[in-house]
Amino acid sequence: MIGSQNLQFTNASQLNDPFDCHPKLIDYSNVPSSKLHGWIPKKWWIDKEETNALNLRNNTWLCSLSKVNDSLLMWSHYCYSHKSVCIGLDIDKVMESVPPMFGTKNLKPLILDVQYQDIIERPNAYHSAVDKFSYQWKTKAKVWEYEQEVRLVMLSPSPAYAAFTAAQADHPKDEWDWREIHHYMHLKGECFESIYFGVSIDPTEKENIIQYARKKLNPQINLYQMHIDDNAFRLQPEII
Repeated sequence: MIGSQNLQFTNASQLNDPFDCHPKLIDYSNVPSSKLHGWIPKKWWIDKEETNALNLRNNTWLCSLSKVNDSLLMWSHYCYSHKSVCIGLDIDKVMESVPPMFGTKNLKPLILDVQYQDIIERPNAYHSAVDKFSYQWKTKAKVWEYEQEVRLVMLSPSPAYAAFTAAQADHPKDEWDWREIHHYMHLKGECFESIYFGVSIDPTEKENIIQYARKKLNPQINLYQMHIDDNAFRLQPEII
């Protein structure tokens, strides 16, 4: 991410939570009579709406960010047990960096704060207060609340920004699943506001990143070393 100066967008069906953006998050069963026009079978309409929701999921790519940089769980899960880094972005500059025609339907990604809840009763898709598209994109179970996720949501990004991993490129074309292909959005160096180094990062790797970030990425970038707090289960950043 630092070396290529980009953000990775992943298809909504390929995230690590199988409930993410799932069509069944919303209830399509309460079809108003005005939709049926007196002759359209109710089941046909429900199937149509759920298929549309599934297609929406399959055609949506997300970039998952967070509001926090000191979560013990995320440092363990996503940063190789505190051996890697946490990258801070200036979201306003990120949005200014969006290249022309990154999306085929929207010019820029939507910015959505994820809402965490235990779903006891699914919202009625036909209720005027329900934005079913936004709800499907930003609703997650409460067990994920510690992530404080912010999402950049892109519907049908341009194929010009798609890229294969090395493993995908080695597969025959008839084995490709287009949903597994990532899309990458280039960022200007000024988008990179800060880098936080994990408690257990390798000193040589840390120094290489520092030199690269200051010389080639953003001379004004803020750099921090995370330390263990002696008095509590928390991390403390110290500016470098």
